Amino acid sequence: MKIVTYTREGKTYLGRLEDDRVYMTNWTEDLMSLMQRGIKPERTSLHYPLEDVKLEASVRPGKMFGIGRNYAAHAAELANDVPQKPLIFGKFINSVIGPNEAIRWNSSDTSQVDWEGELAVIIGRRARNVDEADAYKYVFGYTIANDISARDLQNSEPQWARAKSLDTFCPLGPCIVTRDDIPDPHTLTIVTTVNGEVVQNSGTDLMIFKIPFLIAYLSRAFTLEAGDVILTGTPSGVGAGMNPPRFLQNGDLVSVTIDGIGTLTNTCQVEA
Repeated sequence: MKIVTYTREGKTYLGRLEDDRVYMTNWTEDLMSLMQRGIKPERTSLHYPLEDVKLEASVRPGKMFGIGRNYAAHAAELANDVPQKPLIFGKFINSVIGPNEAIRWNSSDTSQVDWEGELAVIIGRRARNVDEADAYKYVFGYTIANDISARDLQNSEPQWARAKSLDTFCPLGPCIVTRDDIPDPHTLTIVTTVNGEVVQNSGTDLMIFKIPFLIAYLSRAFTLEAGDVILTGTPSGVGAGMNPPRFLQNGDLVSVTIDGIGTLTNTCQVEA
């Protein structure tokens, strides 16, 4: 099942995405309430063409955990060692935007804005001290993330908070695919394009730390709640790893596609 949050005529609803149509559901509350109650929404007969609605961010998380250098080739392209344990950082809620919204930054803050296409895991219920063997029971579903990063800030500051959490630096979407529709999230392909050019093309099977391990590891340190998001890391092909380095520019169109989920597309806007 593909679940979307969409806005039409000034009102926001929970819907089901099927092909190029969005169906209104029988659930009248928000996504968080749905997850907390463990309910799957049923579709109604009322539907709209996809182009007639505005898709919002697939989830508004309480907490977002990024996992750095979780693909060996990505660590290598940035001349970093492969981590011996998950490298965890946080992203703030102000960074979340939806499909087709603009990734914005001020030219006085950063000039090295980079893309990072990733598979995102959405937690479905409270999790604390989870066994790895039980980890998938706590997953509500999956979506696509673009972990936008200001490399000049990341390289000049000991903490990554500013580099990773500037406003608009975490597009999420276009939908949530429920766990039962992706029985093995380590068989997916991630493709990122910039202005139609493929820059990342890799498989989630190459993650160093797999999703059950990450959930178990995180839940020993933090209580995970419904709606929390884990960004599972980006594969190789980021702009900072190119020779010469390449960064996003005003007007660029960046898209991340993961088979079985869809495509997340955003424009870039540099503010004076």
